[in-house]
Amino acid sequence: MMIFSILFCDILRLNMIGSLTLDQLRVLVTIADAGSFSAAGRILKRVQSAISQTVATLEAIQGVELFDRRGHRPQLTDTGRVLVEQARQVLASAARFEAVAANTRAGLEPELVLAIDPLVPTMPLIESLRALSDKFPDLPVSFSTEGLGGSLRRLRSGSAALAICLLLPAVPEDIVAHPLLRVGMRPVVAPTHPLASLAGPASANDLAPYVQLVLSDPIDPNSANYGLSSARLWRFVDLGRRLDFLLAGFGWCRMPEHLVMEPLRAGLLKEIQIQDDPTPRDGLTIYAAHQRDRALGPAGRWLLEELQRNLSIQPPAGVDTKAELAL
Repeated sequence: MMIFSILFCDILRLNMIGSLTLDQLRVLVTIADAGSFSAAGRILKRVQSAISQTVATLEAIQGVELFDRRGHRPQLTDTGRVLVEQARQVLASAARFEAVAANTRAGLEPELVLAIDPLVPTMPLIESLRALSDKFPDLPVSFSTEGLGGSLRRLRSGSAALAICLLLPAVPEDIVAHPLLRVGMRPVVAPTHPLASLAGPASANDLAPYVQLVLSDPIDPNSANYGLSSARLWRFVDLGRRLDFLLAGFGWCRMPEHLVMEPLRAGLLKEIQIQDDPTPRDGLTIYAAHQRDRALGPAGRWLLEELQRNLSIQPPAGVDTKAELAL
């Protein structure tokens, strides 16, 4: 829909837009694909003279030559080749426009917008989104990876329908949340970092002098901070950049184990032990969440059920949600 809107606005700026039709563009593309006016006529079930007249009208309206007619068979000009590709995009966007309208008439939401926390593993999402695309091929789906707190903020603003996220320190009353999986967190440092040489678990006094690399809310830097153990904090929005600084030996942090298992095996990182570590041993809970007063549409419900079928877990008995604070 967005592509169609952009292209349609471009078309509106052309002269005599009222005489430009999707049918003319369809004829142009069919000629390019079929290789001749007569072949296009057979495909579209029209006489060749009608095809020729459509092209002549299109050329006259736009003031350009689409075909070089000097040879035995008309050939696309350089301008014609460019405009054929533009026509393909307009026709494809128009088809999506009609499909979205038809789906909406049938009760499907016009689009599904997702917000994803940076700690969420990628592969389970990819598989679920692939299944969603197979089930609803014409549904516009978009998602964005948010900084800490961003997914919840987008739910509350109404700019996202479903979030795959952490909810700290607990699930808010205005949010419906379904636990999906738990992400293990490993406290790690570069092997050259002084903490890597400790003989035993690191105490609070051991951690305090060194930089802690923490995830932070990019919109509200004064929001709650979780799992802080050091006096010196370097704040990050995305895990990739934090991992770069971690590998370079600039500090320590807790990282999702699915991101650090390979560097640990390769000797690029070393896991440390922390006395009285507040992070649950089985990790942090990732939820699928939506606003309590904003029901999911059919596709959103289907995706939620797909995620639950593939990933859903229940937090182990006795886990204190408020202890899930070490990021």
